[in-house]
This record gives sequence, structure tokens and C-alpha cells, in this order.
Amino acid sequence: MKYITIVVPECELNLNSIAGAYEILSRANDFWKSTGHSSKLEIRIAGLVSESKINNGYFSVHPIHLSQVPKTDLLIIPSIFGDYAKTVKMNEELIDWIDQQYKCGAEIASMCSGAFLLAATGLLEGKTCSTHWNAVEKFRQMFPSVKTAEDKIITDENGIYTNGGGYSFLNLMLYLVEKIFDRTTAVFCSKIFQIDIERTTQSPFTIFHIQKGHGDELINKAQTYIEENIEMRISFEKLASKLAISRRNFDRRFIKATGNTPVEYLQRVKVEAAKKELENGRKTIFEIMNDVGYSDDKAFREVFKKITGLSPLDYKNKYNKASNVLY
Repeated sequence: MKYITIVVPECELNLNSIAGAYEILSRANDFWKSTGHSSKLEIRIAGLVSESKINNGYFSVHPIHLSQVPKTDLLIIPSIFGDYAKTVKMNEELIDWIDQQYKCGAEIASMCSGAFLLAATGLLEGKTCSTHWNAVEKFRQMFPSVKTAEDKIITDENGIYTNGGGYSFLNLMLYLVEKIFDRTTAVFCSKIFQIDIERTTQSPFTIFHIQKGHGDELINKAQTYIEENIEMRISFEKLASKLAISRRNFDRRFIKATGNTPVEYLQRVKVEAAKKELENGRKTIFEIMNDVGYSDDKAFREVFKKITGLSPLDYKNKYNKASNVLY
């Protein structure tokens, strides 16, 4: 028997990640029993609050108290909303309990932004984790010693599992079902819940946010120049000279301010502009490629796929409304 505990922090929660985890694991256990096996799971929902109201009070969760959990083999942290630093402060006792459970042999899985609570335990120090792409910048500010794999759906390291954003927690649940039961049970759940079991990246869903809250005015000017001239071939040697700074110091300050090299930043800005045109316009891929300053078709496709995980054509087919009209 494997004891699983879904914890309920004191904060604004994603109800779907709690209910979805419970439902998928329960269904997997029922399927396992239907094939002639003994029950393999006991699932609890537990926390330090007697009730957690969700979505303006329309829903609520009533966890048992953590003191009623004598043992857990797998601990699941749901995704959270709101002020992450404040949430960490409010849940120090729960964070300590999570840390102790891991040290006593439990595995831990965090969903999406639940990684903030997991990282606050210190258990991710020197490790790699995934979280929602939209929370990566804040996560890096709060936990600079934790490496983020912002393109990955799932990470698995030393009994600690994390996953990317939104409903990608469903893929984490299938991954855990396969580890707890077997591939057949995971495939069954993927079919019942209609989840793509092979999805491995959140890159196609990422929106590149212009990183200008860093306070370095010189780098802000460089970013503005890049964004306003994406159709041009930009020389960073000339741009650094124009800003009266050496190329070496320019690169150093740019990386510190944005987390990207100037070349990476330029590529991301170009690809983000291309994505918008592919989603909304009727231009050809060749026309869009020229609009964002690429003359080499092969180079454009390689950079686009590196950043989004899809070719420009696949991205257009997936997200352009005109390409997805049903007749």
C-alpha cells in the first residue's frame, strides 16, 4: 500500500490541481483493482487549515489535519496563486512539515507554481525544477540557487518531481501513475481523461515577456533599440559603441539584467513577433521570416523550433484560426 497526501496550503489555490490529482489517482487505483490486483493507494487531502475557500468562495476544500497523517510515501503540492513571497511566509509550518516528510523517506511532487513552496524547504538547492513559464522570473529572484527548466513539462530528481504550468499537472499525474502502477494503467488513464501522454514541453505555450523591470537604464535603451529594429541586421559591437560601453561590459550587464545574452534576447523578440503574425495574419512563412529580419530560411526555422519546440508551419497549423476552421 502506498500512502499519498495532497497538501492544502493556506493561500489562493488551484482547485483543479487538487481535484484532478485525486480523481486521476483514484481512477488508476480502481483500474488496477479491476485487473485482479489489491488496492495500491490510500489518498488523503491534508493541511493545517480546516477549510480552504477557493474561487471567491464558490468552492471549498476540507482537509484533514496534518497530525492525522501518520505516514506518507508521496506528498503532492498543488499549484498556488497570488503573492508567492507572502504565501511562503504564511506556510512556514507546512513547509517545515514537507521538509521533514522528505527526510523521512517520502517523495514529493509539486504542480506548477507549487514549486515555490517546495523550493522554500531548501530541498531544491542545486537541483533542477519546472514551474509555470509565467512565474519563472519571480522564481529565479526568490530562489537563485535552483535551476529552472522552463521548457520541460516534468522533472524527476532524487524522488522530487515538478511540472510546468496550467493543466500540465495532468501529464505529471500520468507520469506518477506509470511509476506507481505500470504503463498499461497510465495509458488507460490517458485515454479515459483524454490527456496527451507524450507531451514533454511547455515551450509552444510560452509568451516572451519583455524584461525591463531590472533598473539598468542603459540596457533598457538597448532593448528598446532591438525591439524597434527587429527587421534589421543588428551589430552588437556597434550598439555597444553607440551606448558608450565596451562590448564585454555590455554583454555582462545585458545578461545580468535580462537573463539572456543580447543574441538570445534578439532571437526571442524576433520569434515572439513571428508567433503573433503566424497566429493572427494570413502572410506566408517566408513573408513573416523577412518581416522579423531573417534572410536564411534554415536559420529562421532552427531558431523558431529551438524556442517554441515547433516548426513555423506546425505552429501556424496549431494556433492560426484560419488554419483550424472546421468545414
